[in-house]
Amino acid sequence: MRYYTFGDEPTISPDDFFMAEALKEANLALAEDEIPIGAIVVCKGKIIGRGHNLTERLNDVSAHAEIQALTAAANFLGGKYLRDCTLYVTLEPCVMCAGASYWFQVSQIVFGAYDTRMGFGRLNQKITHPKTIITGGIRENECAELIRNFFKKKRV
Repeated sequence: MRYYTFGDEPTISPDDFFMAEALKEANLALAEDEIPIGAIVVCKGKIIGRGHNLTERLNDVSAHAEIQALTAAANFLGGKYLRDCTLYVTLEPCVMCAGASYWFQVSQIVFGAYDTRMGFGRLNQKITHPKTIITGGIRENECAELIRNFFKKKRV
């Protein structure tokens, strides 16, 4: 397993490192007053797609971070399948994004915070590709706190 140095932190796992990159995307969304969710796609240790929520700017309910990152990765590779790729996203994907990962044939999904209200896991059905490996809870507190603070400020 490869490990990375990130800032002042000691050596960290690839999942922690890449989730930190997804959090950078989430902070870009936050700066644009979008729901702060970020996503990246990694292939062979290299980030090949990035995205953050653009639903407000584009006035498009499908402009989720995952869709932006998956599309960017497919464009980078020049094909529609992401079989050897991992999608990192700061929040558990919704049903739409999990379904998109099925069609892209993403090998792995790694997410930060669980979404018990809108996340695909609440369905208790496998809607991702049968070979997709799912890992949740990476930097969970950091990811959840970003979203919690966003909505807390909106309610004031």
